[in-house]
Amino acid sequence: MEAILCSQAEAGKMLSIGKTKLGELIARGELESVRIGTRHLVKIESVFKLAGVTPEQRERP
Repeated sequence: MEAILCSQAEAGKMLSIGKTKLGELIARGELESVRIGTRHLVKIESVFKLAGVTPEQRERP
């Protein structure tokens, strides 16, 4: 089973952006996030969508 959430740090690394820009994208609704306890986690699907990665591209080795 694949993960559906990642930390903000992981999302930033995937997109090659810093914490400030990541926070801006979340605030504008361009990246979806959820809060679990004190952690803010980013939906991996929204990271792929923002980056323009299709499901077919994700399945490549």
